[in-house]
Amino acid sequence: MTKLPESPGLPESRQQPELPGIRTARRRYVTVCALLWLPPGLGMASMVLLFSERGMSLAAVAGLFAAHSLTVAALELPTGGLSDVLGRRPVLAMAGALNVVASTLVGLGTTAWVLTAGMVLMGAARALASGTAEAWYVDTVQAHSGPDAELRTGLARGGSATSAALAAGLLLGGALPWLLGAGPDLGARLSEATSGAVLPLSVPVLLGAAVRVVFVCYVLSVLREPPRPAATVRSVLRGVPVTVLGGLRLGGRDALVRRVLLTAAAVGSALAAIELLMPGRAAALTDATGSGAMAYAALSCAGFVCGGVGSHLAPLAARVAGTGERAVLVCLGACAGGVLLLGVTASTTHLLATALAVVGSACSTSASVRLPRTRTTCSTAASPARSAPPPCPSSPSPSNWSARSPV
Repeated sequence: MTKLPESPGLPESRQQPELPGIRTARRRYVTVCALLWLPPGLGMASMVLLFSERGMSLAAVAGLFAAHSLTVAALELPTGGLSDVLGRRPVLAMAGALNVVASTLVGLGTTAWVLTAGMVLMGAARALASGTAEAWYVDTVQAHSGPDAELRTGLARGGSATSAALAAGLLLGGALPWLLGAGPDLGARLSEATSGAVLPLSVPVLLGAAVRVVFVCYVLSVLREPPRPAATVRSVLRGVPVTVLGGLRLGGRDALVRRVLLTAAAVGSALAAIELLMPGRAAALTDATGSGAMAYAALSCAGFVCGGVGSHLAPLAARVAGTGERAVLVCLGACAGGVLLLGVTASTTHLLATALAVVGSACSTSASVRLPRTRTTCSTAASPARSAPPPCPSSPSPSNWSARSPV
């Protein structure tokens, strides 16, 4: 009897029945992604305004965010090896516990050193959690189906859960301070009852701490570690300087990698400035911090939508421009134009200037969301600990923009 050939266009996941263990791993991975990224969304709209309410100047707020970023950069590679030595579950739980302490310090802190400690701990937690959930999912699926297991579906759903959690948290975190300030002004009563320790702008950050407690409990009770080759702390730490030096050599020797690094640095700097300055401007336009947080949350969600539009228009831009290099230049030009619109309208609150500022923010976001998604960097940027990085998702996620926020 002649065996019919398999359809070449049918993915392997549909040709063979999916094992129940893979479905369970996918569901747990999606839940972990949602619980991991809901708290950052909750604090995204209010954190800059909260620091300002605590008496921090704009330069001091920038210093707090810089402390977070430097901590992540310093610990990204060294902490990556801990998940190979200790396991994915303990490292995720450790990251969640650090985030609980960090969010509590940021939400209740009133002095610069307490807020700095919170941001540093938040950076350490970000470094610990970076890629660990993905590594757990890859380990678990490959333990059930072998090294050639289909991973893209689960990773894509995790990315969708991340984006949805960020968007939902952003809207809720922006609405809470506004709701607490409306009507009977529960926010003022809360602040008075706690002697100023809890402000309306603190509530989203503290709610994020509560969600992170749920995250730690879920990780410890549900995630199971599949068997994995043993690794030692010495072998992991020995590979860190080699990886760093290799990356620096590659960036200096390879023109394409150098362009990607310089482009990502430029776009990241522009977006960091937007995230630092826009909440204050939104509060100035609405004459209140609560409504300013709500306005910034709505604008950021519009950025999510524009990022999705930019992702879908990227292939068209490449076809119209003729080459990928020209398409990148078009995106950079749109991003620079958006930032320029934000800059030239910063000194006025006229309706037309505000509309131009919104257009500028949308242009900068939609143009920049595609720039970091370069396939050549997906397999070369892995740390020594995550020795089996997952493949690049087939479609970009808006979370690549918002995930840079420290909260």
